[in-house]
Amino acid sequence: MSSDPEVSALAINVAIPQALRWTATRRDEAFTLTTLNVRLLPDGHLAVKAYGRPVGGGRGAYVSFPVPDEPELAALVSDAASRAGALWAAHRGLG
Repeated sequence: MSSDPEVSALAINVAIPQALRWTATRRDEAFTLTTLNVRLLPDGHLAVKAYGRPVGGGRGAYVSFPVPDEPELAALVSDAASRAGALWAAHRGLG
C-alpha cells in the first residue's frame, strides 16, 4: 500500500483502579464508574468518558459520564495512552 490508510478510530478501554472509582447519577440511577474509554482525536489530543454499572446491580443502561478533573485520573489516562501506543508500535502482524 503506497499511501497512508485512513484510520477512523483509535480507542482503548482502561479499568479504573478501585481506589479511583467514583459514583455518579444519571436518570435517577446511581452508577459506580469502573471503565474509561479513551479516544485519540485527529489533532492528537485525548478524549475520555467513564462507564460503569448500576450500584443496585444488574446491567443497566450503557451511559457515559464525564471524568472529573482529578490529577490521578489524568495520570491514569496519560499512562494508559502511552502504554497502548507502545503495544500498537510493537505489534507482530496478523496471526
